[in-house]
Amino acid sequence: MRQTYTLQGKIRQLVIILLPIFVTQVSLCSLSFFDTVMSGHASQNDLAGVAIGSNLWMPVFTGINGILMALTPIIAQLNGAGRHKEMPFVVVQGSYLAVVLAGIVIMTGVFLVRPILSSMNLEPAVFDIACRFLTAIAFGVVPFFLSTVLRNFMDTLGYTRITMLIMLGTLPINVVLNYLLVFGNFGFPRLGGVGTGYASAITYWIILCVTGLTLLRMQKFSSYAIVKRTYPVSLAALKEQLRIGIPIGFAIFCETSIFGVVATLMARFGTVTIAAHQAAINFAGLVYMLPLSISMALTIVVGFEIGAKRVRDARQYTYLGVGFAVFAAIFCALGLVLFNSEVAGLYTNDYDVLILIQHFLLYAAFFQLSDAVAAPIQGVLRGYKDVKVTFIIALLSYWVIGLPLGSILSYNQAFGPFGYWLGFIVGLAVGASALLLRLTRVQRKSLA
Repeated sequence: MRQTYTLQGKIRQLVIILLPIFVTQVSLCSLSFFDTVMSGHASQNDLAGVAIGSNLWMPVFTGINGILMALTPIIAQLNGAGRHKEMPFVVVQGSYLAVVLAGIVIMTGVFLVRPILSSMNLEPAVFDIACRFLTAIAFGVVPFFLSTVLRNFMDTLGYTRITMLIMLGTLPINVVLNYLLVFGNFGFPRLGGVGTGYASAITYWIILCVTGLTLLRMQKFSSYAIVKRTYPVSLAALKEQLRIGIPIGFAIFCETSIFGVVATLMARFGTVTIAAHQAAINFAGLVYMLPLSISMALTIVVGFEIGAKRVRDARQYTYLGVGFAVFAAIFCALGLVLFNSEVAGLYTNDYDVLILIQHFLLYAAFFQLSDAVAAPIQGVLRGYKDVKVTFIIALLSYWVIGLPLGSILSYNQAFGPFGYWLGFIVGLAVGASALLLRLTRVQRKSLA
């Protein structure tokens, strides 16, 4: 990261940081993408089981990731202020927090997974696959959260290209493991959809090992001695990370958990609808990686400028990021409308599921337009360390407006399962508008 003096310089720096983040996020999302695609080709029950398991796991891991994302604005502002010697301490405290949160997730899952799945009235085969899939994923929870902390540190320093290369290198490993464990090739056990859980867990361990070796061996990171150095637990440091991270995590949890809840509510429409809904959500999540990546890049550059007390430069980055996200969203929406049948064909050969996926994708084209506004603004606000209001807006727009409205519409025969997606669209639009108002107020306050 460096100070820029012209608009062209800011565009260049934003792109340099953004593109590797985007590739990294697509790679992470591709893990779920290949899980869903390969499960769908194993059987309809495998697709539905992995869908249910993923919709329970996704809000948890994204919510915890959100808490750990507190490191990004903290380190970005330290970097902008030139306080580099304080960074290793912050990262090590974040690692302690990651291990504690992973333990809480695992223990909670031991007691709650089966009761939650039992309450869904799933078909026995789907219940069994979902339960075993989540058990498999549990083996990778600790390394996943630890690698998130280390990756946040590397990205915030501006070395997003390195984390991109790590993810690109491990993605083929995950695909090969899926191929071996889902279909039982080359003498491996045929585990069906459950195999995707074990493949992901193994991949998480590999990511952690490669990331740790990178920090240990590369000169630009080894001087910080992140891997070698230990510090006593600091309650003050953990309190600061939780103060920033908990609102971020809960805001993300509000966004992602609603999709998991809707997936369970879709159960009354049958396995075919569950499978189609999950496939459409999976692809929409892949498209969402662009505004999410812009959001993460904006947190880094805005936090860097705010740490250096250059508030006008932070505003310029904001306009660049949001403008680019909206332009890209319009392009992606047109693509979803024009090529929805081709996209649906990636997930299944079953005609009934295929047709439903196409219909769901048309709704996805609309709600991702609001995502293109909301996600970058959230990233900017995190750069300012303004996170509490973001959580409140997410709670209101998704759970007070989106879900109730979607539930009401779903009982209308004209909408059926698509009613939930209409609720998404309205909730996202309201949330984006509220975030825009909040950003305006924060920027005016910073300039004053």
